Amino acid sequence: MTKASAAVALITLGVDDLPRATRFYCDLGFEKSASQSQTSVSFFRAGGVVLSLFDRRALADDAGLPATPRAPFGGITIARTLPSREAVDDAYAHALASGATALKPPQEVFWGGYSGYVADPDGHPIELAWNPFFPMRPDGSIDLPM
Repeated sequence: MTKASAAVALITLGVDDLPRATRFYCDLGFEKSASQSQTSVSFFRAGGVVLSLFDRRALADDAGLPATPRAPFGGITIARTLPSREAVDDAYAHALASGATALKPPQEVFWGGYSGYVADPDGHPIELAWNPFFPMRPDGSIDLPM
């Protein structure tokens, strides 16, 4: 038996209003797949993974979980790595103008980088970060040193 590589291929966010969430992520610059997206799901190129948006209640049902209201922090964030401090500031301002909620303004952080947090319209936290220790690929993904 061949061991499969451990790779995250797709991240799905449960959302309450799919058209609103789709507009938000498009406005942030994520490229929506017209051929794979449907009225019930949106798929976006997101560097080395695919980001999808799906109805929150339907996603909970699919996972066999109750669709109870989400706590303010669900134990996960998604992050965008950006090429500079200035790019973080610009992305933060753009996200707020696109409908995000400010969580933590960009600032120097304990691990040596620069980051801030916003929440998407469904409350999912998004970190916007510059990390001087992680080289970036042209698609925005991280070239993680081993």
